[in-house]
Amino acid sequence: MTAVLEPLRQIADLGGPVVLLLIAVSIVTLATMIYKAWQFAAAGVGRHTALSRAVAAWDAGDRAGARAALDQSKSYLVPVIDMAFSSDTADTPRLTAEAETRFARLEGGFRLLDSVAQLAPLLGLFGTVLGMIEAFRSLQEAGAQVDPSLLAGGIWVALLTTAVGLVVAMPTALVLSWFEARMDAERVTAGRAIATVLRPRGMAEGTAPTALPQRV
Repeated sequence: MTAVLEPLRQIADLGGPVVLLLIAVSIVTLATMIYKAWQFAAAGVGRHTALSRAVAAWDAGDRAGARAALDQSKSYLVPVIDMAFSSDTADTPRLTAEAETRFARLEGGFRLLDSVAQLAPLLGLFGTVLGMIEAFRSLQEAGAQVDPSLLAGGIWVALLTTAVGLVVAMPTALVLSWFEARMDAERVTAGRAIATVLRPRGMAEGTAPTALPQRV
């Protein structure tokens, strides 16, 4: 335990409590990123090859081939497309709501990452302001015997918190942008699939596609 506490004490002495807070925030943020990456991989985000084949087969009128391809898909959108296959009406709002429910689960934690990306630099700046106040207070106490190294040392220690805040914020913002871009692509994929299933090519205007029994 001493081996862990001693480095933390040194960091607190050097950068103050703000640096410790930023380190704690960075640990939580990293854990969230790892969890989201695992969640995306487990849900099959971006892996819709079999599902795309199923939608294409349905669009071409091959209902049996569409079902067979859908059975092979591991995508989290399979229940939504299965519901569309089995629907006897073009209930787009309900299917969209089902898809959005799944998107919401995948987007859990985005608000935390966004908050860290915005607040970490501000926390770093707050620590810098506190450090500058302390540096100038030390100069005032020194009176006429001012040592320039005292001011320089106080400034670089104060700026350390800003650097730490930026180090936490920049990767967080990049990873969040990547996650959001993936989810935008998922929405496009889901919307196109739902529209294709409900209005397949060559279907007469105002008629619904032939529904098959739901899978057991």
